[in-house]
Amino acid sequence: MGWRGVSTEHNPVPKTYSVSLVTGERFECAENEKVLLAMERLHMAGVQIGCRGGGCGACRIAVLKGEYELLPMSKNHVSDEEAAQGFALACRVMPNSDLVIEAAPKTSN
Repeated sequence: MGWRGVSTEHNPVPKTYSVSLVTGERFECAENEKVLLAMERLHMAGVQIGCRGGGCGACRIAVLKGEYELLPMSKNHVSDEEAAQGFALACRVMPNSDLVIEAAPKTSN
């Protein structure tokens, strides 16, 4: 413990990764930050913003390159098969490497 009982342990700064959209936009996103929220925080407009919770499907993307953690999301907007092909909701993606993404509206079946 440091001065007056305040912990002096170092809290590591999260890694940041570059997220590039095929439109040419590029922004930084922390490893523990959702791609959509980082994009919104930086006032980027490459992906539509909706509910921010994985339920509406507005922020559907295709991850063309990179590794990421995928949080739970509605299968109404991204099926298991589509997720295996790299489709996701940007509000449910946290990067584990640099990413290349593109907006991917839901196709009608």
